[in-house]
Amino acid sequence: MSENKNLDIASKCVHAGVGEYEHGPVVPPIYQTSTFKFESAEHGGSLFKGEQKGYIYTRMQNPTVEAMEDTVAALEGGYKALGCASGMAAIHTVFAALLHAGDHVVCSKSVYGPTSTLLASVMSNFNIATTFVNTSDIKKVEEAIKPNTKIIYIETPGNPTLETTDLELVSELARKNNIQVVVDNTFMSPVLQRPFEFGADIVVHSMTKFLNGHADVVAGIIVVKDKETYSHFRKTLNQIGGVIDPFNSFLVHRGIKTLAIRMKKHSENAMKIADFLESHPKIDWVRYPGLKSFPNYDVAQKQHDAPGGMISFELKGGLEAGKVVMNNVKFCQLAVSLGGVETLIQHPASMTHLTMGKEARESAGITDGLVRLSVGIEHVDDIIDDLKQALEKA
Repeated sequence: MSENKNLDIASKCVHAGVGEYEHGPVVPPIYQTSTFKFESAEHGGSLFKGEQKGYIYTRMQNPTVEAMEDTVAALEGGYKALGCASGMAAIHTVFAALLHAGDHVVCSKSVYGPTSTLLASVMSNFNIATTFVNTSDIKKVEEAIKPNTKIIYIETPGNPTLETTDLELVSELARKNNIQVVVDNTFMSPVLQRPFEFGADIVVHSMTKFLNGHADVVAGIIVVKDKETYSHFRKTLNQIGGVIDPFNSFLVHRGIKTLAIRMKKHSENAMKIADFLESHPKIDWVRYPGLKSFPNYDVAQKQHDAPGGMISFELKGGLEAGKVVMNNVKFCQLAVSLGGVETLIQHPASMTHLTMGKEARESAGITDGLVRLSVGIEHVDDIIDDLKQALEKA
């Protein structure tokens, strides 16, 4: 990839990670194999010692997987990447690699639900404590830091409130306290936000979402900045075992080729829809990084190359209005997940966060009328027409 470093990111989406292969294929082949032959006992021993470059066993590394990893690393401006079986496998691997018993984590309060559950209900079993704060407020982040804090974990924009954190400020604070900054960049993708440029140490993605973009893969990835960290993380991932398989890597790599044009269309559509929603009489507020009314608009302007495809809005009718809208959409698809070419809509209070209870939801900023919209790449008028007719029934 060294010869491609100066390419525009749209060109990197197409060409990064593509090497030379036997028979000259334009697309990296799928090496659908669990293991690789050695030329001799000496060759095998050399590979295990790390003296030679090569492949041993697909859990350890695979050329199809590595091509996809190198693509994401190039887009993020990192050294190398590690493909994982899911976004949660990536996040778990990061925590396992960086934390020890007695350590402390500061985490965004507005974060993917399973991330907070992993920290609060699983990592806590290993004597690892977490403080959840509004990381868009740098004073709250500073107040939460303890002598044993090892990670500040940020999801920005946050899920589902779109709370946006100033990565530059947090990274400066972290450096002063010898803390690693880990950023979940799923909502923006490296086309629209590159956390390393603002001082982050590690970047993770659920590649299930925008990177793949077609709602047909579950996958995650970790991007690191240096060889030493990569080696440590690779050993950790190999032992945990949550690796991505070659075929899903091939699908993700194929999806990334259109990432730049998809993110442009997601953003263009979402901006028009956010304007429509903000003027609708049945909506209390709209959270979208492209709106000047967005609480963290200045930070979004600094960090984002475009506002992205995610919108949150609050229905004036609360919980019942949310159910009515969900039950009346026809074009927008009622489903969890996000980042695909199709528009997806969901109502956390009656669906994904129902079991949390009202008090816990509101503490996390998830109000009864909150709707999360993942805007697809369809014609924007078709999306707006569907939302309009569903809102009329609320």
